[in-house]
Amino acid sequence: MPATTAPEKRAEVDEATSTADAWVTIVWNDPVNLMTYVTYVFQTYFGYTRDKAELLMRQVHEAGRAVVSTGNREAMEVDVQAMHSYGLWATLQRGGQ
Repeated sequence: MPATTAPEKRAEVDEATSTADAWVTIVWNDPVNLMTYVTYVFQTYFGYTRDKAELLMRQVHEAGRAVVSTGNREAMEVDVQAMHSYGLWATLQRGGQ
């Protein structure tokens, strides 16, 4: 299982990221993973509360995608790789959604 980043540490990274260097990790809907599993991944890897993880999972399921993290490019590449290791389809993108 991939190492997780403590929520406090992630918040520090987010605050330190300027808008010019902002990247996002997007998780896309797929026909394979159960909604409960996606919620579990968001809680386990990102340290999100159950409510936040379920909200993001619903966005993935209903809108087809959700931005699950924001930060510098290197951090988002790590998050994308982590999502792939959990079997989720994820990409990174510069800026917002």
